[in-house]
Amino acid sequence: MVVLRFATLVLRASVFLAVAGVASGQDFPGKPIRLIIGFPPGGGADNIARLVVPGLNEHFGQQVVIDNRPGASGNIALELLAKSPSDGYTLLLTTPSVTVNPALYRQPGYDPVIDFAPVALMGSSAYVLVVSPSLPVKSIKELVALAKAKPRELYYSSGGNGSAAHLSLELFRSMVGIQIVHVPYKGIAPALISLISGEVQFSCGTPGSLMPFVKEKRLRALAVTSAKRSTFLPELPSISEAGVPGYEITAWYGLLAPARTPRPVIDRINTAVRGVIAQSDVKSALNAQSFEVTTGPPEQFSSLIKVELVKWQKVVMSSGMKIE
Repeated sequence: MVVLRFATLVLRASVFLAVAGVASGQDFPGKPIRLIIGFPPGGGADNIARLVVPGLNEHFGQQVVIDNRPGASGNIALELLAKSPSDGYTLLLTTPSVTVNPALYRQPGYDPVIDFAPVALMGSSAYVLVVSPSLPVKSIKELVALAKAKPRELYYSSGGNGSAAHLSLELFRSMVGIQIVHVPYKGIAPALISLISGEVQFSCGTPGSLMPFVKEKRLRALAVTSAKRSTFLPELPSISEAGVPGYEITAWYGLLAPARTPRPVIDRINTAVRGVIAQSDVKSALNAQSFEVTTGPPEQFSSLIKVELVKWQKVVMSSGMKIE
């Protein structure tokens, strides 16, 4: 009986120490970490993750395993994260979809403020508006003029309803008063294939995904979506500068954890991410994709999410978009 009681006390003490270790972040990570990406391989989020993950593997001494869970404009992945244990072993590399989808979907499957713990903002990038070389336009004004001359005869592709391309071009459509047709695909890769093959005439996406095809002259870039010209693509005007004053949309990327993840664990991941993306080789690789590194404490990312929630609510309401 004494031996049994002693064994029970030892077991309880071990469990207590293990929990305390996780709560303090001292023993984190003790096993591989799953990094969920809500979009298919080849997209902006996936590209960023694959540049950063090797450094995280080295920093943690554990594997960070990428798990692509595309669908519903990132909602499938976000709902999966919301239901994951709050221990730091399941993370998600998010895009503005986490702040857009609550305005677009009646039941997105999560609350962006209640269900998630912001870990680290990683950076941002302007999107690029591109057209098929077969389309006889070389500027935003020419594209608008052609669309007005041929209502509902120009088609644009996106990675799905509510995706960055969909929102960017619907906002563009509403601001310039044109009638264009949206063709959603399941991810940026098939949307890109449809554009290059000539099935659709134009689209919008990250420089990392599109500029290689622009350099090969398989696509023509007209402008960037940021308020001003991009540092990395100074030859391209902004859409605002090119004739649509006030137009501005940018992509940003950051890590989320489930709500109630211990703060010491979040701080440990935040420190690791900031350290990795500050490395000269990683930063150069990110810059090569026109990705501007911008990082800081979790509070910085939390503030951005709250600001973006208000912004996108207004954009979606003004455009009339809604996804059931």
